[in-house]
Amino acid sequence: MRTYLVTGGAGFIGSNYIHYMFRKYGDEIRIINVDALTYAGNLENLKDVENRENYTFIKADIRDREAIEKIFEENDIDRVVHFAAESHVDRSIRNPEIFVETNVLGTLVMLNAAKKAWELPDGSFKEDKKFLHVSTDEVYGSLEEGDTYFYETTPIDPHSPYSASKASSDMLVKAYWDTYHFPMNITNCSNNYGPYQFPEKLIPLIINNALQGKKLPVYGDGKNVRDWLYVDDHAKAIDMVQEKGRLGERYNIGGHNEKQNIEIINIILETLQEMLPDDDPRKKLVSKDLITYVTDRKGHDRRYAIAPDKIKKEIGWYPETMFKDGIRLTIQWYFEHEDWMKNVTSGDYQKYYQDMYQDK
Repeated sequence: MRTYLVTGGAGFIGSNYIHYMFRKYGDEIRIINVDALTYAGNLENLKDVENRENYTFIKADIRDREAIEKIFEENDIDRVVHFAAESHVDRSIRNPEIFVETNVLGTLVMLNAAKKAWELPDGSFKEDKKFLHVSTDEVYGSLEEGDTYFYETTPIDPHSPYSASKASSDMLVKAYWDTYHFPMNITNCSNNYGPYQFPEKLIPLIINNALQGKKLPVYGDGKNVRDWLYVDDHAKAIDMVQEKGRLGERYNIGGHNEKQNIEIINIILETLQEMLPDDDPRKKLVSKDLITYVTDRKGHDRRYAIAPDKIKKEIGWYPETMFKDGIRLTIQWYFEHEDWMKNVTSGDYQKYYQDMYQDK
């Protein structure tokens, strides 16, 4: 039974990845989820799997060297899937230090712990071990409208404290390949959306605010472009890179769903109007009149667009979910999980760990 160590598995993408892996492999794998449960880590995301015998949750911070090394000492880890990171640009602008501590130093701790556990006396590494570092397209900087795409060979040019910290962690992982031939891959992904996303991010924020008749904040002119990928497609890509990716390589994961932020908001509003029953009082609240333009974000990149040519050619992955379908799936999920949204927006979700683990 292969053992996966997933960092940040209680977050949005990490929890979706864990669900995907259990759907695909069932009892054939074991997953150890390590998460510090900061504001974006929510164990309610994993209620469906928490009682599985082949699933373990460990509350630990990736910056804690002793805690991380202990996990490797007590378990024969075959795969590390490293999601754990501070990831919100606005928070990084207000407090860059925590982003460097978590994203750079935390990644260094993870690399050193895996290297210590996997390295053989002659400097080579045990067979069938791999460290996959999950990163972002933001490390590449910004593209002009109608310009080219981000490729794996695009120069790294981050513009925010968040993207700079992720670029730094990418470089550390690459350096471990170049220096030690440490078994690794890096994936750089476009914007994800789907179930369990913390509502500070654009899509769940707009869904939640629109249903409550609250203002829908739009940075600048709303014409900043992002490439959107349904989170299950990302989970599939990560699994395929783990299985088929060439060691030492970086793979871009993109959705071929480029849209302006204002376009995303309008699609959400139109889809909510379509999906809400006529007798639902929230239908009257959902209106384009809620759109409110606010001062643009500092250093706001104009356009991100990923070319996933390499991962398609070498590994055979491609995005399966068109945005019009993915956004309906996402809205339907939020309709069916209103308690989850209420708990997250009120802060009550943080009580879940105490009720499930700390008080036992």
